[in-house]
Amino acid sequence: MGSIEDHTKRTNNVRATNSRGNDSEGPKIPSQIPILPVQDIVLYPYTVAPLIVQRPKLVKMIDDAVAGDRMVGVVTQKEAQTEDPGPADLYEMGSAALIHKMLKLPDGTVRILVQGLARVRIRDFPQTEPYLKADVEVMEEVMEQTLELQGMSRNISNQFQRVVSLTPHLPDELGAAVMNMDHPGRVADLVAFSLPNLSSAERQEILELADVKVRLERLTVLLTREVEVLEMGSKIQTQVQTEMGKTQREFWLRRQLEEIKKELGEEDERETEIKELRERIEQVGLPEGANKEAERELDRLAKMPPQAAEYTVARTYLDWLLDLPWNVSTEDRLDIAQARKVLDEDHYDLEKIKERILEYLAVRKLKTDMKGPILCFVGPPGTGKTSLGRSIARALGRKFVRISLGGVRDEAEIRGHRRTYVGALPGRIIQGMKKAGSNNPVFMMDEVDKLGADFRGDPSAALLEVLDPEQNDSFSDHYLDVPFDLSSVMFITTANILAPVPPALRDRMEVLELSGYTEEQKRMIAKQHLIPRQLEAHGLTEEHLTLEDAAISRIIREYTREAGLRNLEREIAHVCRKVAKTIAEGKEAPTTIPAEQIPDLLGPQRFFNEVVERANEPGVATGLAWTEAGGDILFIEATSMRGNKALVLTGQLGDVMKESAQAALSYVRSRAKSLGIRDDFFQKHDIHIHVPSGAIPKDGPSAGIAITSALASLLTDRPIRPGLAMTGEVTLRGKVLQVGGIKEKVLAARGAGIDTVILPKRNEKDLEEIPEDVRKAMRFEFVDRMDEVLELALFSGDGAKGSDP
Repeated sequence: MGSIEDHTKRTNNVRATNSRGNDSEGPKIPSQIPILPVQDIVLYPYTVAPLIVQRPKLVKMIDDAVAGDRMVGVVTQKEAQTEDPGPADLYEMGSAALIHKMLKLPDGTVRILVQGLARVRIRDFPQTEPYLKADVEVMEEVMEQTLELQGMSRNISNQFQRVVSLTPHLPDELGAAVMNMDHPGRVADLVAFSLPNLSSAERQEILELADVKVRLERLTVLLTREVEVLEMGSKIQTQVQTEMGKTQREFWLRRQLEEIKKELGEEDERETEIKELRERIEQVGLPEGANKEAERELDRLAKMPPQAAEYTVARTYLDWLLDLPWNVSTEDRLDIAQARKVLDEDHYDLEKIKERILEYLAVRKLKTDMKGPILCFVGPPGTGKTSLGRSIARALGRKFVRISLGGVRDEAEIRGHRRTYVGALPGRIIQGMKKAGSNNPVFMMDEVDKLGADFRGDPSAALLEVLDPEQNDSFSDHYLDVPFDLSSVMFITTANILAPVPPALRDRMEVLELSGYTEEQKRMIAKQHLIPRQLEAHGLTEEHLTLEDAAISRIIREYTREAGLRNLEREIAHVCRKVAKTIAEGKEAPTTIPAEQIPDLLGPQRFFNEVVERANEPGVATGLAWTEAGGDILFIEATSMRGNKALVLTGQLGDVMKESAQAALSYVRSRAKSLGIRDDFFQKHDIHIHVPSGAIPKDGPSAGIAITSALASLLTDRPIRPGLAMTGEVTLRGKVLQVGGIKEKVLAARGAGIDTVILPKRNEKDLEEIPEDVRKAMRFEFVDRMDEVLELALFSGDGAKGSDP
């Protein structure tokens, strides 16, 4: 078989026919014919094609041709998008054609039926208006009758038969027509004209090949490609139909099986499970996004075999989704008087917090769709923060849920795990909502200040969305992956101190402080709550055991030292156990416990009042501290010895407290003359400042005036007045600055038997938070400068000021 290059050489030698053509059987082709440009179609000799003519100039050309010899030249446009093609827009070769029929339509267009006569090459365009006319020459076919040529023609006919059998829209008669042709050139033209998927450029290429052998070679390549594509498509179609047939057959068999099982009463458990789940989805009334996810997961579940690993995962997910209280809520008890009664029954005092809850109830009564508040209870351990949350839930008539955040370091504890993980579960928030069974519970998060962070994320950052009323109406748990509305939940967090809580999280919460209790408050709480609870817990009644007020006070002073009530309740429980043991042994137990009998039950006294013992010694001052366990007193001790003006600080002091000691010494040295201290004293002596309870870390600036007073007392040999404590930060120039935790510090001083407290002037406003009975029982001195502190704190008198020890 020859190549296209061989064809190019042979076509250069093609003899052009004269103006009458070379076909003695067909019409004679004139040397000049009108040109009809066509789009996306190539007309071959001896092929018939219907054409639609719309352009007015071409319609006129058809009219003129029909009035004459009915001869036109059909030439393909190079670009089908060209609206008004000129000579440059047309291929050089086309086909001379005869118009057999013409039909004019009402819209002005013309439909014609043309038959190709011969290949023609355009030599020139003598006329371009109103339509194109061209000088053409008829191209003769180059063909040598050989066995090879006949074989190629037969092969093309057979392949085309295969194309006809694989292409539904090609009639079988077309294949028969090709098989009955004995002229290889006409076989090639008809096949090229009939193939459905050849491009215009490929059809034009076949038209321009005058050498029949080369034409057959090129057509064989194109025809082989077409057969391969059609066979592949047929194979795919057969597979699809087979699969569809199997699916339809399986569908009908399953339907028949269902009906048979229904008749026999043997409905499949899995199908029953799927049906029940679908009914639950309809009954729960999920939001749109959650309903769509549930339906999608249920469809997946229905297609999975129960043995599949994903089956359990999908089923568990659906159970979580359907068990959540999407639309279940409890009705708030909006009776304010009843709510106050419940709060007073459960807790003594705490008026500020109770008032806040009653305010919420009042607003809730007026505005039913208000969002839940975000409260944060801050106070020492044992002050009733957690039990207050339960009391609030009882007063509101809501469900109560509590989770502990202490030690949580994994963000997934809050937001849940992705379902791609093995054993994935929702976070604690969603678990708590499921446990509550309503979408508006009182949700308490204990120990929010004990959250941690590591490589698994920052849980406090995950809480930012939960504890924000502007965002938590669409809280997204990683496991559920659909929004859940938390806006109706009343969130309550608890903390001992606020310092570890990130500022962004702290900003989202309304902070309510629970300070420590006074001795009087502890005694009342013990009588009203602790003792009745422990009597019931130990199977006793008031007939078996009654504690006198003095006995309760002795337990508070000598056996507990705390801001809260936990240790007090433990000691009361200890007393109850002793009495219960006596009764169980059949002995006669005392029904009323006086104060004198407490050591017999609880052992020797554990806490002593050291203030009086140390107050008469120069160099000792009583300071006040504030820790996460509440207020406490600190003894600051100072002493001097021969040395080289060194300052020694002990007692496990923090950097801030060490700096306060440095500032205190600098202030005392600057006031050495007015205090009567010898000029060379600091050059010849070392000073040692110690804060006892050295195993406990201490830090903060509020011990500044106490350290300064201790130094001044030591160096002037004037003891500090007994029963006096102080707190405040001091500057180098002797200015006393305000500090925090005044209520806790004052209560600690009161518990230690101190009756006078020196406070910074700017802390005077904090006295409003101190109980009235404590304010009446104590004296408060407010100072602006260190000189005032020394005047109030030091005994007057002449000592050996700055003398050698």
